Amino acid sequence: MEVIQPALTRPGFRNAWVVFAGWVMTRGTHAVTQSLVETDVARRVHHERFHRFFSRGTWDPDRVGRLLLERVVARLIGPDERIVLALDDTLAAKKGEAVWGIGSHLDAVRSTKKLRVFCFGHVWVVLSVVVSVPFSSRRWALPVLFRLYRNKKECEKRGQPYRKKTDLGREMVDLAVGWLGARKVDVVTDSAYCNDTLMGDFKGATVIGAIRPDAVLTAAPTKAEQKKTGRRRVRGKLLPKPENLFDDARRPWQTMKATLYGRRTTVHYKTIVAQWYRGAGVQVGRVVIVRVDDGKLRMRVFFCADAERQVDDILLTYSWRWSLEVSFKDLKQLLGFADSSARKQESVERMAPFVGYAYTMLVLWFADGIWSTPLAAPPIRPWYPHRKHASFADVLRAAQRVIHSADVLDPARDINNLHHLRDDLRNSGVSANSRAA
Repeated sequence: MEVIQPALTRPGFRNAWVVFAGWVMTRGTHAVTQSLVETDVARRVHHERFHRFFSRGTWDPDRVGRLLLERVVARLIGPDERIVLALDDTLAAKKGEAVWGIGSHLDAVRSTKKLRVFCFGHVWVVLSVVVSVPFSSRRWALPVLFRLYRNKKECEKRGQPYRKKTDLGREMVDLAVGWLGARKVDVVTDSAYCNDTLMGDFKGATVIGAIRPDAVLTAAPTKAEQKKTGRRRVRGKLLPKPENLFDDARRPWQTMKATLYGRRTTVHYKTIVAQWYRGAGVQVGRVVIVRVDDGKLRMRVFFCADAERQVDDILLTYSWRWSLEVSFKDLKQLLGFADSSARKQESVERMAPFVGYAYTMLVLWFADGIWSTPLAAPPIRPWYPHRKHASFADVLRAAQRVIHSADVLDPARDINNLHHLRDDLRNSGVSANSRAA
């Protein structure tokens, strides 16, 4: 957690450490007050001090996110590797008229084409960095930036300007790309964010996303097509739409072997280099049409803003976007992302990012050698012998084992000295299972 210390005052950092420790220790509904109970701080320090950390604190969530992004890149991504950012949004269900920013939103998880389910709550647009970790074969998405989306009705009620989810996403991507400097960056997203808001007039990164099967494609204009007078053409001749290419028997399917979503599979695809003017403007990209042999969809269509990228690289990079969905599940089910009862604007806009940053810090800590120590030993489950890789539940369990023995208010056993406690446990030879709370 020391990585975020430069973004906080000294008192603020002490308060953040107490809330973080209690939040990790909580196994039921998460709350600031429950964190004080879990750390035995409730009887020694007034609870208002920790509520003020969110409602009146001077810290900026974006600055914390920048520190975490820089640490993730330095620790988990090689200097010559591309940095992959995943962009998506998630719904945190909540109730209460006094909760700032609450609104009625479509619940994409429970909705179908025939039935649209709406739910009151907060919608968070999240930008994560996708990394490979030493304790798992899959990619992990670590949240680094958050924006709260409010619907038009809520904005009109408050007399504030309305901003689309894609506008919020573009703002975060611009921030992250600017922080990363000259590093090569990919941004992966689904069809809701793969549009002109994200890709229009954007050259700082390569966007890879899903698009509609009926997207209008055009060729780049040739010199012969340019008029001698008047406005220059920005689009060339009209090309077949992806759905028409799918049915075109004159274009045979190409096949390749690829490992996608953890499985080795045969991919049948067609590809074309074209402009997608409505979404990407005049830039030429690569369109990939993939045949789906099982499921309700018969095809998936992807667009990469870099026309030189190979198809296997495009599909593999896009498949890493799913790691953000896994992070959303872990955040809600294990770390109480949607549990907070914060009501004021400042508290609402800081509480959810704080939980997301806690997730990132825990994974960073676990990847920094903890995964190979007795602290990370999973519970003995004879009925589950084939498990080989750690999950976020294992990360959380290891952190609970360390924090369980620490007095968060004792200067000798605070956050700056936890590494000594970790070394003591590692060198003692005592089974980590016996220390599980």
